[in-house]
Amino acid sequence: MSGSTNAGEAFDLRVTRRAADSTYAGIVRLVEAAQKSKAPMARLADRYSLLFLAVTVALATAAWWFTGDPIRAVVVLVVATPCPLILSVPVALVAGLSRAARFGVLIKGAKPLEALARITTLILDKTGTLTDGRPQIVSIDRHGDLSEDAILYFAAALDQASKHPIAQAIVGAAQARGIALPIPASVVETPGEGVAGTIDGRMVVVGGAAFVAAQLGVADPESTVVEAGSVVVSLGVDGKLAGHIVMADVLRAGTAELLSGLRHLGVGRILLATGDRRAVAEAVTAGLGLDAVRADLTPDQKVLLVLTERKNGPVMMVGDGVNDAPALAAADIGVAMGARGTVASAEAADVVLLVDHLDRLLPGIEIAQRSRRIALESVAAGIGLSVGGMVAAAFGYLSPVQGALLQELIDVAVILNALRALRIVPGHAGQIEGSLGDTAAHRPPKPTFNAT
Repeated sequence: MSGSTNAGEAFDLRVTRRAADSTYAGIVRLVEAAQKSKAPMARLADRYSLLFLAVTVALATAAWWFTGDPIRAVVVLVVATPCPLILSVPVALVAGLSRAARFGVLIKGAKPLEALARITTLILDKTGTLTDGRPQIVSIDRHGDLSEDAILYFAAALDQASKHPIAQAIVGAAQARGIALPIPASVVETPGEGVAGTIDGRMVVVGGAAFVAAQLGVADPESTVVEAGSVVVSLGVDGKLAGHIVMADVLRAGTAELLSGLRHLGVGRILLATGDRRAVAEAVTAGLGLDAVRADLTPDQKVLLVLTERKNGPVMMVGDGVNDAPALAAADIGVAMGARGTVASAEAADVVLLVDHLDRLLPGIEIAQRSRRIALESVAAGIGLSVGGMVAAAFGYLSPVQGALLQELIDVAVILNALRALRIVPGHAGQIEGSLGDTAAHRPPKPTFNAT
């Protein structure tokens, strides 16, 4: 019921627990609990409407009481317009939603937009969020006569027969470099371990170091020093170890610039929350200047981290997997990577990035902040003009008709001002048309291959 695939031979399965007891079902319950416990966000209009009503009634009553002229009270009520609250605020926020969508940021309503503008703490997931989520080749180590490009040629050719993500990444790397791959023959795959077969009449085996060593009947002489977070794929050709392909899930390009931009927009605290081992998390994020790294976290521990950080201010959580969904629901703003993320995370989130680029957070937050600022400007200007008109009416300077016309002018003015949110141009708009640029310190060295 939670989505299992049998990659091997048929077998008998004994079911000992209900689907409701599965990990996935537990995560769904965590999401529901987090959504119910999230504090409701008050809209701008809700905070000012009662005060405006009280001022209007008091001014109309005072005008009638001190002058004895009920017409003045009527004019005060006619001039009083709640449209800066009722119309201009929603117009500015909805215009901001529309503008954000043009940059690939889907915000699910005006309330999340307001909350996004006030974020002070950011919590990031690692795999698929801070990193690309797809392993890339870091280096190729030779252990025989084959060249580096020949090692990639044989490994990629045989891995065409496997659906494993690592295998597909090797095939993609070879194809990206224009290497023509032959069709493998006599393929035998051991799920999760490796593949054996024939390439160009030569016996080839590729997979984990232990699997390849066992297939070759030798002890694995691997001498490569592998950094935390890396994966080693071994290759054997004609009964001999040919080499190793070192792969790693690297940071997204421009991550350092992204975090710097977020701090410039007022995000004072940035943390990493991951279920990976601490050594892996620290190796991947070294040099980024994160405020904290939280590793080995379960879904409920991620929720606890979000709730703990909320004591210091509004929290935004960014993730892409099923395990992130409860934390996304618990945060003031949950952001899901919608392009390659799971449906569960997108459903629980308040914001979905429609493209697989974390840098879209920058224009999203900036548009939210500027839309909220425009809404506040509309409220201040509209209420100020309305109060001024009511004072003039209380002193007898306006007739009912003039008061009605003034009210309409104020309404039109504040709505037009609110529509300025449709023309917001984020400071990072030019950068996100491509990418934020490469961060050399966090990119793996790219081997050079000659097409074979």
